[in-house]
Amino acid sequence: MAYTVVSVFPQTVDTEEIKKDLREKGFNEADIIVSRSNVETGLDDYQEDAQTKGFFDYVFAHDAEMLNAYRTHSVGKSNVVVYADDLERAKLAKAVLDEKGALEVYRKPSDQQKDIPDGMTEQEYNGIIAKARHNIYFLDPERTYSPNSRGMEDTMDDLGSKD
Repeated sequence: MAYTVVSVFPQTVDTEEIKKDLREKGFNEADIIVSRSNVETGLDDYQEDAQTKGFFDYVFAHDAEMLNAYRTHSVGKSNVVVYADDLERAKLAKAVLDEKGALEVYRKPSDQQKDIPDGMTEQEYNGIIAKARHNIYFLDPERTYSPNSRGMEDTMDDLGSKD
C-alpha cells in the first residue's frame, strides 16, 4: 500500500536542507513536494485556493479531525509532503521530517483507535496517511489564502441598501 506523509514547518525552515536529507535516504525528488503558504492580510477569516482545498480534502477525506488540524496549522507555514511506496519508507520519511523540526499537529484525543491502520502507532498516524499519490491532488509550490468576502462586491444591493 502507498502512503502520503504530510508535515508542517515554520515558514523560516530551510526546505532545501530537508529535501537533501530525504534524497540521501533514497527518496526521489518527484516524491517530495514543498509548498509555502502566502497569506493575504486580515487572516481571521480566510479562504484557501482551490488546489489546496482539493489536496487536504483528498488526503483527509475520512478524518474530519485531522483535516481540520492540518488545514488550520498549515496556514502561514510550509508543508513538506512525501510519497512512499510502503509503510517502512513512510516511517523513514516521517522520522527525517520530525528530526528536521516538523511541527506536531495532533489529533484530538479519542477512543477511535480503529481508524489507525495496522502496523502504525497513533503518533505515526498523525502524519502518515494511507493514501497513494494522485496527480490530480497535489500542493502547488505556493498556496494562497485570501480573506473571505464580506458581502457583495457592489456596495449597493438591488433595493438600494448599503451592504
